[in-house]
Amino acid sequence: MGAAPSSFRRTVKDFTDLEVWKAAREMRRQIYMLAKKLPDFEKFGLASQLRRAAVSVTANLAEGYGRFGYQENVQFCRQARGSIYELRDHIITCTDECFISKDEGAKLDAMLQRVAMMLNGYLRATLARKQADST
Repeated sequence: MGAAPSSFRRTVKDFTDLEVWKAAREMRRQIYMLAKKLPDFEKFGLASQLRRAAVSVTANLAEGYGRFGYQENVQFCRQARGSIYELRDHIITCTDECFISKDEGAKLDAMLQRVAMMLNGYLRATLARKQADST
């Protein structure tokens, strides 16, 4: 991942130390609980898509962290962000089809937006570290 400032190295030794990954992990847990509640006819449709997108967020954060260069990490973070937006659309579908209440949909959407904001902060910090290392 390139040389990181010493304060970053002290606090983050593994992708599991990233606050954004921790929040995404909780988000994934909530999405899996939702997927279990969907009707049987959605088992291989929407439920599968929800699970796949949720796993994609945490997996891309982990893979990006494990890459050597900043730019690779950034690219995997962008993939994770795309999966968050995919999940937001799936939550809208769940609400539109009355699989969940509007309140539940709004709570899940707020959680997804929070993770997206954290991810954007992590991306900014990663790009700042890249800039600092190149000077």
